[in-house]
Amino acid sequence: MGDEGDEVPGRPQAIEMPGHTRGTVAYDFPALGVLFTGDALVTQENMTGHTGPCLVSRSFTHDSAAALASLDRLAELPPTALLPGHGPAFTDGPQAATEEARRSGLR
Repeated sequence: MGDEGDEVPGRPQAIEMPGHTRGTVAYDFPALGVLFTGDALVTQENMTGHTGPCLVSRSFTHDSAAALASLDRLAELPPTALLPGHGPAFTDGPQAATEEARRSGLR
């Protein structure tokens, strides 16, 4: 896991998520039950038209293998609401989101 944001309300924890781009992170707010995944895990992929938890299409992903591996970091988190960079919130938790993203595979 990454650094803690002790001075930020909700004390977010940065989670390194290599793959989409260099330096990609997700932010977990455990006290608030919210996880911002940004483009590391989205619920709507506009290039392919896919809806539901998935990775951003290969054309916008620096390293697809690393992006898939990064999902393991999210799967370890307790149940929380995911707020992605694209698409609606996903409230079934990070484990369900990462399982669905793996099933949808690389596009």
